[in-house]
Amino acid sequence: MGQPHYFSDSPAGKHRPGVVSLRVGDLNVELATDGGVFAADEVDWGTRYLLAEAPRPPEHGPLLDLGCGYGAIAVALSRWAPRAPLWAVDVNPRALALCRANLDRHAAGNPAVVCRPEEVPADVRFAAIYSNPPIRIGKAALHDLLATWLDRLTHDGQAFLVVNKHLGSDSLARWLNEGGRPTTRLRSRRGYRILEVAAQTGDTQSESAL
Repeated sequence: MGQPHYFSDSPAGKHRPGVVSLRVGDLNVELATDGGVFAADEVDWGTRYLLAEAPRPPEHGPLLDLGCGYGAIAVALSRWAPRAPLWAVDVNPRALALCRANLDRHAAGNPAVVCRPEEVPADVRFAAIYSNPPIRIGKAALHDLLATWLDRLTHDGQAFLVVNKHLGSDSLARWLNEGGRPTTRLRSRRGYRILEVAAQTGDTQSESAL
């Protein structure tokens, strides 16, 4: 309930404070949640699959959790790369507050900034991006979102996205490849694909439509 509003900057769901468990590999933490945010009742399977199967983050970052929600990915990145600067962005103010609280409780001490997308300085470039992207915002908005942030990868940076096949993972991979962002299917299970996306090649970067 309330799920269609999780990507809104004015979430409509009623407050329902709760706690969910995130158990992936050596990580076992309890995260605060609330109504009006994505996967409020449990960490969704796609996010857990991404964290379990994608490569661990580079040690020195910077790292980005794109569409951070209440911070499941951000907390994992912080624990696995404790020296890497970390950014976690979302448009949902309720999610941002939860992400800050969960990082305050569980982060390993690395510099972490939780903020709206437009608050990230334009000169910040990311060594790795991890995301369970908000597919339901629509194809055009999703493409715009991903193009904007993937263009902020370092030259050797990578992004790891988890997308359900029934929500367009394969067509998304084709679009990324056609746009000059080399994309491979890293893993596939239960209808979910983990896509590994490299930085855009120099020949086509200037032609990207943001």
